[in-house]
Amino acid sequence: MVKNRDSLYLERAYEEQRFTVLLDEYGEKLTRLAYTYVKDWGKAEDIVQDTFISFYEKQHQFRGECSLKNWLFKLTINRCKDYLKSSAYKRLIFGTILEKWIPTTNTSPELKLITKNEYEQLATHIMNLPIKYRECIIFYYQEELSIAEMSQMLQEKESTIKTRLHRAREMLKKEMVAEERDSNG
Repeated sequence: MVKNRDSLYLERAYEEQRFTVLLDEYGEKLTRLAYTYVKDWGKAEDIVQDTFISFYEKQHQFRGECSLKNWLFKLTINRCKDYLKSSAYKRLIFGTILEKWIPTTNTSPELKLITKNEYEQLATHIMNLPIKYRECIIFYYQEELSIAEMSQMLQEKESTIKTRLHRAREMLKKEMVAEERDSNG
């Protein structure tokens, strides 16, 4: 059956609207996820843009075996890993600048400063973890994914994810205690 021009136009408009909704819903989360890998906001935004372009072109391949969110996260992770393997990335000189998104609250300026400092210290420690531990912490605490969702997304056994999460917590605890000891002593 041949579709008329109006029908094609409506289908295209619907797809563009659906795509815009996905951008609004997942764009920021995917950018933060990409940043945890590449540690560069501009590059993270580029990766997410590439992810959405790839999704738009290949959305017919989505089989529904996992949630759309998980699929988009996996596409983003794969793009990040490809970038980290690229020669362009290997030529970069790493900086130590870390921008942290901090929820705004109606508290005193002093408390905001203390809270901001604590978030930045924790974020710095998280960003210094090896990727396999960092991604577990980010997915579990920030993205609020379950162990099962993380297992499916990362294509690892649930027991492996649990172990990584435990080890990441232990590494963070050790770093925070050492930092506190150094600042007090």
